[in-house]
Amino acid sequence: MKRAAAYLALIATFGTGALSAVQANAPERSLRPVLRVVYPVALPSFAPDRSLRPMLRPGSNASTVTRVAAVAPAAAATSAAIETADPEPVRVTRAERKARKAAGIGKVCRNKRLIGKEVPPVPGKLRGCGIKKGAIKLYEVDGVKLSTPAVMTCDTAKALEKWVDKGLKKSVRSFGGGAKEIKVAAGYSCRTRNNRPGAKISEHGKGKAIDISAIRLKNGESISVLKDWNNGKKGRILKKMHKQACGPFGTVLGPNADRYHRDHFHFDTAKHRGGAYCR
Repeated sequence: MKRAAAYLALIATFGTGALSAVQANAPERSLRPVLRVVYPVALPSFAPDRSLRPMLRPGSNASTVTRVAAVAPAAAATSAAIETADPEPVRVTRAERKARKAAGIGKVCRNKRLIGKEVPPVPGKLRGCGIKKGAIKLYEVDGVKLSTPAVMTCDTAKALEKWVDKGLKKSVRSFGGGAKEIKVAAGYSCRTRNNRPGAKISEHGKGKAIDISAIRLKNGESISVLKDWNNGKKGRILKKMHKQACGPFGTVLGPNADRYHRDHFHFDTAKHRGGAYCR
């Protein structure tokens, strides 16, 4: 509106001739800057001629691709399982197997994890001692050898097998390469409890007990009840396997029970009214 008013004022003052002269001197194009659009120089394309996305081969299908994609997670899971897996049992050589067969040693108590041989009835030197029926001499339990073959009943051998599987092996696991041998302190022995005069006949005198003083590992080390009960990791392993014996066995005694058991575990299959006695 200001521009229109200026034109009218100019006409009123100088007439239409002055207006024509002004228009004649006006530029053909506006002097106001005009925004120019500048296009960048085209760059060469680095895109591949073909898509890099994997393509199905002729004759394949989506399920095949799915199975291939699942290989990596499956491999990772397998690797984790290997790290936490229990060590493999000691393999019996052909020579050992042949020697065992010649000595009449093999599966006993109808349990392939119990290796030993049947023995004749065991007479007792004291009243209440002896094994009248089903006595065996046990050499190995679930791949773990006994340092000294132990005479016992099948019920005791089966309880020991449960403990080796669920207690000993689960406690030791791969420590020191795994359990190789059980150090037997006593098996069958016709005597009174703790060898005290006038005491009741021990369960050892009935073939229902076993004493264990140490566990020998595959790397040559040992876990000793006497030396390692309060000794770091070995002590924790001993306490765990001691606890796991309570159930398979009716009586479980260790260093915390009394002075007679400070150097070994005592396991027996005696029945108690109040359930398993574990100290």
